[in-house]
Amino acid sequence: MTGNDYVTEADRALEETYEEPMTLAAYVDRIFENPTIASHASKYLLEAIESTGTRTVVEEGEEKERYRFFDDPHNDGEHAILGNTEVLNGFVDDLRSIAAGRAKDEKIVWFEGPTATGKSELKRCLVNGLREYSKTPEGRRYTVEWNVTTAQAEERGLSYGGDPTASDDQHWYESPVQTHPLSVFPDEVRKRILADLNDGLEEHVPIRVETELDPFSREAYDFLEKRYRREGKSDLFSTITDEHHLRVKNYVIDVGQGVGVLHSEDDGRPKERLVGSWMHGMLQELDSRGRKNPQAFSYDGVVSQGNGVLTVVEDAAQHADLLQKLLNVPDEQSVKLDKGIGMDVDTQLLIISNPDLEAQLNQHADRNGMDPLKALKRRLDKHRFGYLTNLSLECELIRRELTNETAVWEGESYDTLAERIREPVSVTITHSPGETRTQEFAPHAIEAAALYAVVTRLDEEDLPNGLDLVDKALIYDQGYLQEGDTRREKDEFEFDDDGHDGEHGIPVTYTRDTLAELLQADRDRHHSELPVEDVVMPRDVLNAMAEGMADAPVFSTGERSEFENRVVAVKNYVFDQQESDVIEAIMHEKRVDEETVAEYVEHVYAWETDEPLYNDRGERIEPDPLKMKLFEIEHLGRFSEDEYQDNLPRESVRNFRREKVITSLNRHAWEHRDEDFAVEDVDLTAIPVIKSVLESHDWDDVSRVFEDFDPRQWDDPPSGTETEAVKERTIETMIDRFDYSGASAELTSRHVMGQVSYRWD
Repeated sequence: MTGNDYVTEADRALEETYEEPMTLAAYVDRIFENPTIASHASKYLLEAIESTGTRTVVEEGEEKERYRFFDDPHNDGEHAILGNTEVLNGFVDDLRSIAAGRAKDEKIVWFEGPTATGKSELKRCLVNGLREYSKTPEGRRYTVEWNVTTAQAEERGLSYGGDPTASDDQHWYESPVQTHPLSVFPDEVRKRILADLNDGLEEHVPIRVETELDPFSREAYDFLEKRYRREGKSDLFSTITDEHHLRVKNYVIDVGQGVGVLHSEDDGRPKERLVGSWMHGMLQELDSRGRKNPQAFSYDGVVSQGNGVLTVVEDAAQHADLLQKLLNVPDEQSVKLDKGIGMDVDTQLLIISNPDLEAQLNQHADRNGMDPLKALKRRLDKHRFGYLTNLSLECELIRRELTNETAVWEGESYDTLAERIREPVSVTITHSPGETRTQEFAPHAIEAAALYAVVTRLDEEDLPNGLDLVDKALIYDQGYLQEGDTRREKDEFEFDDDGHDGEHGIPVTYTRDTLAELLQADRDRHHSELPVEDVVMPRDVLNAMAEGMADAPVFSTGERSEFENRVVAVKNYVFDQQESDVIEAIMHEKRVDEETVAEYVEHVYAWETDEPLYNDRGERIEPDPLKMKLFEIEHLGRFSEDEYQDNLPRESVRNFRREKVITSLNRHAWEHRDEDFAVEDVDLTAIPVIKSVLESHDWDDVSRVFEDFDPRQWDDPPSGTETEAVKERTIETMIDRFDYSGASAELTSRHVMGQVSYRWD
């Protein structure tokens, strides 16, 4: 593309976003065609969130419907809020009640939680989503602009202090607080419009516009009304709102226009931060016959900027003095510029804070009924963000912190997420001026960091017997626990719904900083051919995270001791994952082919159900007891000759076939009951015991297949030995099939063999 092509593309984008101003009557016709464009603030925010639909996720072991809006889809996921789906769904439920005027009208939504839990991402995600929604036909947002220039230049015109002799196009002044176009109408007429509009709505949340014109627009309206009343105009409202004086225009929502954001560093008196301030120089220029002219007000306070959609107070503990001033906003839907000048507002109030705000609010709690902050606390509706307790989400978050990846992870099955969890990550760093160097986090390294962080965030008080915190983390992420060929669903475990999961633990900022330091650290390992010094191994990550706590001010003494003790279970789990990779790489060429497995399953199914079985020539045959027996002894390794009478299975084998194979097939048939079920259509990898045959081996299998293999020779195997041949094929398979580099495959296999050597004989 050329530069002109890009300019043309930008032209099209603006053409699709902005419209030509319209008359007030045309706007009314438009809202009857598309009612959503007239929605009040809370309803508009709700519609924006619902517009992107939902997707199914698993969090804390349970399936939940998540609004895609919070994945920041319009911004390629850059500011997606990971996890906390239940909290976000609670927020949407509250919005629904607020929008419908049921019970929570006076509430101020409060998001609270420890640092690095996604609260700031929430603000960015809301701004991004509202901005993009306002560019769509359904999400267009409108306000009014005025032109009251007069024939005589010396007469007062409406402006922000500009030249009243300016041309007409330059002398249109937009409402500085995005006032709703319907607020121009007299109260009774507006009610009639809304009643007729809501009668045609099929949804249960009616549109409400209960605000009067803002002071700036009221000044224009009053000026025109007085002028034309003196002239004796009969159609006074039509004349005032004639297209030469009033236009309805759309605007794109952004910070400062439809979204007000008060940052922690913003200062000024409460009134200035809330609505704005008087501009004294302009007060002298603008004559309002002895009173302050609203044209001389700045309207740059957070509620003024957020009027029409959303008002956000960030780091609310820094603005505790302002919170009480906000009380009348949801109650009365108004604020004051001055003692004599009030302004109606329609905005959804939202505050964000760390836990320190709650401590401030509770400082007088022991006074019982005399608590001066009681009214404020009653109006705050708290939604608590916690640390992530899902392994896959924490992996995703860590990768975001280390790389420029922003796409939200989605997968039809957990296997897809499992692949992402274990993946390596390469990061290019500046090694010296003008020189870069690529560092590799080996497979399972990010998984190790994420699992350790999650394990520190889980409550161990509700652990069922026989489980540890790693098991709990896996259940929360998968929704089940796989133990051999047995799958135990989350419902089988009793975890405390009111526990303390996610309330404290290792924050992602600590993990990120630790991993960043590891990228710069020198590692004392060498290889004649491979850059092993550029590989960060899982054990490097876990050791650095555990050892670094001693100097990290974010942890108390008790937390350091508790978290350090939890690293052992994570190290054991990660080693098991590495060991599995090495074994599967060794045995990759010896795996049972799927045709052999399929034949076994078909014979077992026919044996149990008397379903017909056919050979390749289409001839009906009987299930072969010898084939089933050999498969169960040689491939499954589950049974011995003693458990058969000749080729016929004894009770233990019959129970195995029914409980492990047939039950899984029946479950698949039930799940696909709307289709014509046939055993050959089954995904064999969906059956746990078959998945085990296809994918899982152990050291006994290695020893049986490679009789002369010796793990003690792995580091430098003698030439011509079986160990040398096995190692060469294993390293190649780890690179080709399991995403290892040559260096990380060498280091991982050495580490595994070093542990296996001790118990080989």
